[in-house]
Amino acid sequence: MMTRSRWTSIFPAALLLVAVVFSGMVRAAPGPKVLVLKATAYTSSVWETDSTPFITSTGARTRFGIIAVSRDLLKGALPYGSLVRIQDLGTWGYGRGVGSYNAMLANVVFVVEDTMNPVKRQQVDIWLPDQAMALQWGVRKARLTILRYGPAR
Repeated sequence: MMTRSRWTSIFPAALLLVAVVFSGMVRAAPGPKVLVLKATAYTSSVWETDSTPFITSTGARTRFGIIAVSRDLLKGALPYGSLVRIQDLGTWGYGRGVGSYNAMLANVVFVVEDTMNPVKRQQVDIWLPDQAMALQWGVRKARLTILRYGPAR
């Protein structure tokens, strides 16, 4: 017969063994991937694009909700067809005006449909309908939450 004191010394060790065995089996669900990047804005003007200013590099027609990404991101974190939400974190250098554009960005799911100039790195470009708006946007810091990686399957 096992005494109470012996049982209480064996039980914690057995519980620890069970916890170690099952610890590798239970994982928390991964959250969405988040990137903080430099964000600029562009329009369909001929001096900002190629010879087809209203057509993206994937063949889509430009509209609000389309973003261009630098080629390093296109090859890795944000391939064509990826869906993201964007949050304004203020101006690039100083962080001024945090959230100034969040009302405009809030209910939009952006899709990667365009590519930036090859010299750009770690950057996104948001298509806007008018040049004054794009110039006002300037160079900002943005938080991108990736909702879907790549095109729909």
